Amino acid sequence: MKKLKMSKLKVIPEKSLTNNSRIVGLLAQLEKINAESSESDTARYVTSKILHLAQSQEKTRREMTAKGSTGMEILLSTLENTKDLQTTLNILSILVELVSAGGGRRVSFLVTKGGSQILLQLLMNASKESPPHEELMVQIHSILAKIGPKDKKFGVKARINGALNITLNLVKQNLQNHRLVLPCLQLLRVYSANSVNSVSLGKNGVVELMFKIIGPFSKKNSSLIKVALDTLAALLKSKTNARRAVDRGYVQVLLTIYVDWHRHDNRHRNMLIRKGILQSLKSVTNIKLGRKAFIDANGMKILYNTSQECLAVRTLDPLVNTSSLIMRKCFPKNRLPLPTIKSSFHFQLPVIPVTGPVAQLYSLPPEVDDVVDESDDNDDIDVEAENETENEDDLDQNFKDYDLISKEPKPFVFEGKVRGPIVVPTAGEETSGNSGSLGKVVMKENIPSRGDEGEKKSTFMDLAKENIKDDRTLQQQPAPGFTAETKKDCSLPLTVLTCAKACPHMAACGNVLFEGRTVQLGKLCCTGVETEDEDTESNSSVEQASVEVPDGPTLHDPDLYIEIVKNTKSVPEYSEVAYPDYFGHIPPPFKEPILERPYGVQRTKIAQDIERLIHQSDIIDRVVYDLDNPNYAIPEEGDILKFNSKFESGNLRKVIQIRKNEYDLILNSDINSNHYHQWFYFEVSGMRLGVAYRFNIINCEKSNSQFNYGMQPLMYSVQEALNGRPWWIRMGIDICYYKNHFSRSSVAAGGQKGKSYYTITFTVNFPHKDDVCYFAYHYPYTYSTLQMHLQKLESAHNPQQIYFRKDVLCETLSGNTCPLVTITAMPESNYYEHLCQFRNRPYVFLSARVHPGETNASWVMKGTLEYLMSNNPTAQSLRESYIFKIVPMLNPDGVINGNHRCSLSGEDLNRQWQSPNPDLHPTIYHAKGLLQYLAAVKRLPLVYCDYHGHSRKKNVFMYGCSIKETVWRTNDNATSCDVVEDTGYRTLPKILSHIAPAFCMSSCSFVVEKSKESTARVVVWREIGVQRSYTMESTLCGCDQGKYKGLQIGTRELEEMGAKFCVGLLRLKRLTSPLEYNLPSSLLDFENDLIESSCKVTSPTTYVLDEDEPRFLEEVDYSAESNDELDIELAENVGDYEPSAQEEVLSDSELSRTYLP
Repeated sequence: MKKLKMSKLKVIPEKSLTNNSRIVGLLAQLEKINAESSESDTARYVTSKILHLAQSQEKTRREMTAKGSTGMEILLSTLENTKDLQTTLNILSILVELVSAGGGRRVSFLVTKGGSQILLQLLMNASKESPPHEELMVQIHSILAKIGPKDKKFGVKARINGALNITLNLVKQNLQNHRLVLPCLQLLRVYSANSVNSVSLGKNGVVELMFKIIGPFSKKNSSLIKVALDTLAALLKSKTNARRAVDRGYVQVLLTIYVDWHRHDNRHRNMLIRKGILQSLKSVTNIKLGRKAFIDANGMKILYNTSQECLAVRTLDPLVNTSSLIMRKCFPKNRLPLPTIKSSFHFQLPVIPVTGPVAQLYSLPPEVDDVVDESDDNDDIDVEAENETENEDDLDQNFKDYDLISKEPKPFVFEGKVRGPIVVPTAGEETSGNSGSLGKVVMKENIPSRGDEGEKKSTFMDLAKENIKDDRTLQQQPAPGFTAETKKDCSLPLTVLTCAKACPHMAACGNVLFEGRTVQLGKLCCTGVETEDEDTESNSSVEQASVEVPDGPTLHDPDLYIEIVKNTKSVPEYSEVAYPDYFGHIPPPFKEPILERPYGVQRTKIAQDIERLIHQSDIIDRVVYDLDNPNYAIPEEGDILKFNSKFESGNLRKVIQIRKNEYDLILNSDINSNHYHQWFYFEVSGMRLGVAYRFNIINCEKSNSQFNYGMQPLMYSVQEALNGRPWWIRMGIDICYYKNHFSRSSVAAGGQKGKSYYTITFTVNFPHKDDVCYFAYHYPYTYSTLQMHLQKLESAHNPQQIYFRKDVLCETLSGNTCPLVTITAMPESNYYEHLCQFRNRPYVFLSARVHPGETNASWVMKGTLEYLMSNNPTAQSLRESYIFKIVPMLNPDGVINGNHRCSLSGEDLNRQWQSPNPDLHPTIYHAKGLLQYLAAVKRLPLVYCDYHGHSRKKNVFMYGCSIKETVWRTNDNATSCDVVEDTGYRTLPKILSHIAPAFCMSSCSFVVEKSKESTARVVVWREIGVQRSYTMESTLCGCDQGKYKGLQIGTRELEEMGAKFCVGLLRLKRLTSPLEYNLPSSLLDFENDLIESSCKVTSPTTYVLDEDEPRFLEEVDYSAESNDELDIELAENVGDYEPSAQEEVLSDSELSRTYLP
C-alpha cells in the first residue's frame, strides 16, 4: 500500500493542488488584501506565515512554482504595491527560498512572471531612502544576482533602470560592511556580462574599486575576495576596462597577489581565489597591451614556476591549465622561419585560374611577405560590442639570421642525361669522419665517372634477390663480380655489397661521382675498404630486396621499381629512392594496439615549449636541413641527426635543432599552394642508442587529429629490414597534437588573421645506432609502387581466364600517365550468347587517391586489385558478373611530389568534378568524360566508389547520396514523406557491415551537403545518375568496434577491406538478380533478410557529430583559440562535449556528420 501511495505521489503533477492546502488559503487571503488595500498588519502576518511554510516545506515551494499556480503573481503583485517594509522583506525572503532550492527552472519561472523588472524598480525605490535600508538592499541584491543570469535582457533592463550606479555606490560607501558588499558584488558580476554595462561601470571606477577589496593572502573575508575576483574577471573582458587596468599597473599587482596566495595557501583551501586571480589575468591578457604588460612583469616565469610547483597536486590542475592557457596566449606570436609559405618547388601552370586561391597566389607581388602580417591588432580602436573577439599577431621580429653554408660537396659535372642516378639508401657505417651518415646503393648502370681518366665507367652495384630468412641459414648468392660482406661488430648484421675488384676511381672521388648529382656512398659500398673488413664472414647472407607474403605471390620487385622510378617525372627531379619503397613492406606479424594517452602529456609538452621563451639560452636554434637553401651545411658533430626527404612522396622542408635531442620540423606546402601541411615522409640517420629524440612538426593546419586519440606515426628501420623485418611499424610515445605559437598569415589562413598552426609532437627511442629510419604520416604508397604493382599483376595473370587491360586515361600536368585498368572475365567461348553476356555485364567504376596524403586509399585499392586478379572462385564469379573500370590513382602528380591534398594546379581535385578544366584537372576531366560516355551508351555503372582516408574518425565507413535523408537533415519545406526514393543506396554499406570487420555502418551517412556538391560522389550521383555512388573512407588510426577494436589499422586490414568490398559487390549482385545463381535457399533467405533490414530507413534523430571522439581532459584548454573568452572549468566540464566548429578548407574528404542506420 505504501508503494502504491508513493508511486501515486510521483505521478501527480504539481499543478493539481488540493483545495484544503494551507498555502492556497494564505495566497488567496493575500490576494484579497491586495484587492482591498487592507491594513499592512494583516499582509505582514500572512506573508510571515507563507515564509514559514516556504522555509520548512519543499511541498509548499513546489506548489507555489507549479505551472498552474498563481502564487508567484500574487507575491510579485504584493511586492509591487505594498508600502510596508516588513511585508516587503517577508516576500523577498520567500522569493529567496523559492529560487535557492529549486534550481534553474524556478528562477526562470520568476523571470517569466516579470520578477526582474519589479525587483529592479524596488531597488530604485529603496535607493531613494537615505540611508538605504541595509537588510532590504541585501535581500534585493541577493535575489537579483540569482535571477539575472536567467534573464537575457537583464543587462539592458538594469542599465535603463539606473541600477548600475546604485549598486556601485553601495559598494563604495559600505566597503567595510561585508554582509552588504557581498551580494552587491555578485550583482555587479551579473551586470558585467553585458559589455556596454561593463564599460559604463569601468568609467565610474569599478576596476579601481575591486582592487580595494582584493589583496594579499588573508584568512578573513575569503568569500568576499572570491566574488570580487570573479567580478573583476568579468569586467576585464571589456577592452576598455582591460586597458584601464594595464594603465594603472594592475597586471603587476595581480601577479604579486597571485604569488602571495600561492606561497601561503599551503593546504590549498583557497584554490578558487587563486583561480579567480588567474581568470582576471586571462581576461586582461586578451588585449595586446595586457600581454605586453604581462611579459614586462615577468609573468611568463612567474606562472611557469608556480604551475610547475602545482603539478604534484592533482586537485590543482585547473590552476595549471589556466596558467598554461595564459602563458600560451602571451607567448609572442612567431612567424615560421621560412622565406615564403609557398611551396619550395615551383611548377608553372599552363593556364592560370581566373579566381580562387591559386589565382590569388599568382597575383601576389613578389615583394609581399606572405609568412606573416605586419600587424593584426585593433587595440587602439575603442569600440565595444556584445561579442568582442580580437585577432592578433603579436610578432616577435627578433629572428636570428641563420648561417647558411654548404651542406654537401659541390657536385661534379658529368656528361649524359640531366637527371641523376637512382639512389637507394642502406644502413651502413661511414668513414670515421662522418660516422653518422648513411650509405647509399646506386641503382643505375654504366654511369660515367670523371674521377679516373683511365676508367670510363663505374661498375653497377646490384642487390641479389633471395628470400628473407635468418642470415645464418641463408646461402650466399652474390651478384656477378660482387661479394657480400657483413660487419662482425655491428649490433645487427648489415649486408653490404662490395666490388670484387678494386675501384680506385671511387675512392679518388671521395665517393661523390655520379652524373650531375651529389651522392654519398658509405665505404662498405665498394672495395676501397679498410683492412678490418677483410676478416668478415665470406658466406654471410645477401638480403632479399623483395619479400614473399605467405598467402600469395608478392607484387614487389625492386629492380622493376627502379626502372619505373627512372620514368617517373617529379617537379624537384628526384634521383633518390627511399629504402622502404625499394625494399618493400610486409605487414608485421604482431598486433599494434591504439596507444593509451598518458595523463598530462600535452601539458608537459607545452610547458617545454614555454621554456623556450623563459630559458632562451638553452635553445640551440640550428638549421640542420633546408630545402630553400640547398647549400646549407650539416654540422659535423656526431650526435646531430641527419634528415632527408628528396625522394618520391617525401615531404620535409626544414629542420631546426632546438635542444640537443629535440628538433622542430616544417613541412612543405602543396605545390602552387601556401597551405595543406599534414602529410610527412622523411628519412633520419645518425641516431644513438638509448636517447629519446623529440620531433615537433610545427606547421600542421587541421584543428584536431587522431594523434590525440591513440594514433602513432609510422617508422621503417633499414637495419630491421636487413635483418628480416621489412615493415613499417607504429612508433613513438608522448604523442599529442595541439595549437602552437606560430601564427598563420591572413594569406595562409584564407583571409582570417591570427590563426595558429598546430604541432604534432612525438618522442622516439631508435632500436639501432647509426641506422637509417623513415617516418611517415601513414603507410607510404608511391606512384611508382602503383605502376610496379600493375605491371606485376598484368604479367602474372592468366589471359585465358582474366581479361586485364591497362590503358592511359590521360597524361598529368607534369607528363606522368594516369592508368586506367579494365578487369573482367574472358567470355566462356566465342559463341554469340557468351560474347553477349561478356559485353552486357554491368559496370563498376572505382577510383582512389585523389588526395595524395590519404595513402590508406591506395592500400585498400591494392587489396581490391589483387582480389579481382586472384584465382579465388568468388573472384572469378565477380569477374563474370561485372566489368570493372578502375582509376587507382586520380592524382599521380600530387602523390609523386609529396602533396597532402592538391594536384600541381594547387587545387583539391575532389572539388572540381562539376566543371573540370581539361588543362588544369585532366584526370578528373577524363574520368568524368568516361563516366558520361558510359551513361550516353546506356551502360551506366551499377556502383561508383571513390576510396579515401579520414584523419579524424575511426573505422571504415561510407558516404552515399540520398534525397530523403538530405531533406531530413536540411529541414526543407518538403516533408520526408513527400519524397519517394529507392533505398537501395544503403544495401552495399549494410552488406559490408556484415562481412568486413573494419567497416562500421553507424558512421555512414547519406546526406548531401552543399559544401560537397562538387565532389566525385555527388556529381556522379546527380549528373551521371549512378544511384549507388559512394565515398569509402578508411581511418588513418584504427578501429573502436568489431574484430579490430582497440587496434591501429595496418596494410593487412586495409587490403582486406579492399577485398571485402569486392565480396560485397558479389552479394549485391546476388541480391539484385538471384535467379542467375544456383545458390542454397538458406543463403538467399539470409541475404534477403539482410536487404530488407538494410532498407528500413529510420528517422535520423541520432547522428554522430563532426569528431566522433569524446573530449579528452586537455582538449578544452589546449585546442581553444588563444583569445577564447570562455571560462574553462576543466574539472567540471570534462563530460560536456560540444563539437568544434567544422573546418573550412581543411575539412576531411567527406562529411563527418552521420546518421545511425
